[in-house]
Amino acid sequence: MKRFDIELTVGIFIIAGIICLGYLSIKLGRMEVLGNKGYDVIAIFTNSGGLKTGSSIKIAGVDVGRVKDVSLEDYRARITMNLSDDVKIQEDAIVSIKTKGLIGEKFIEITPGGSDTLIRSGERLRETQPAIDLEQLLSTYIFGKI
Repeated sequence: MKRFDIELTVGIFIIAGIICLGYLSIKLGRMEVLGNKGYDVIAIFTNSGGLKTGSSIKIAGVDVGRVKDVSLEDYRARITMNLSDDVKIQEDAIVSIKTKGLIGEKFIEITPGGSDTLIRSGERLRETQPAIDLEQLLSTYIFGKI
């Protein structure tokens, strides 16, 4: 009977470990298991600059959502963003693609506007600023085309 108790305890411990490992994998991978909370907003950019699905969206340095989808529409980048329900964005807000550090990860920064009209789910933000292409900027500086 004592051997059965030890095997049962080890089995429960292993199952708990597998559950914890699965939870950490989902959280570190920034995945949503039970669906996305919040609402979707669309922005069209001339250049996505390497922005990927799952990249963070920030307002004043605070995470407010994630990039849900990056696709091509009429030869421009169509970015679908999933924002938290408690974040309200004005229709004249400016959406920019920024880089963490010099060669870091890309993220979206939203600068709030002054309009009283708020964006609803599925609507499009009109004011966008594409990512700065550092290679093009350096080549223009090096070859004296400034």
